[in-house]
Amino acid sequence: QVSVVESGGGSVQAGGSLRLSCVASGHINPNFCMGWFRQAPGKEREGVAVIGKAIYDKPFLYEADSVKGRFTVSRVNNNNTLFLEMTMLKSEDTAVYYCAADAGLCSGWNRRRFNFWGPGTQVTVSS
Repeated sequence: QVSVVESGGGSVQAGGSLRLSCVASGHINPNFCMGWFRQAPGKEREGVAVIGKAIYDKPFLYEADSVKGRFTVSRVNNNNTLFLEMTMLKSEDTAVYYCAADAGLCSGWNRRRFNFWGPGTQVTVSS
């Protein structure tokens, strides 16, 4: 079994920054695909950034168009830790942010591929 826990959410004014962290523990290895998703009130959960290895050991990185240039995802494999550095935050970034892990290589950012989810952390951006 795999356990995923996020931290680092909070409230910030528009233009500010936040850093989210996620730790995955249990039966996980560095090849597992990991990513950040978010869900705003009344909306579906969407992919924000996904990082890992794809087939043939190629690096895989996905960043949603809405966050490119503002958010940076990074990963420390030794301890299965994932980060999301969020800058120039906008009110539309307000959502519950979830960290997720897929028991396999990266092949996309469809949330249905991800098997293990954290409880989520709230990010609120006020304008």
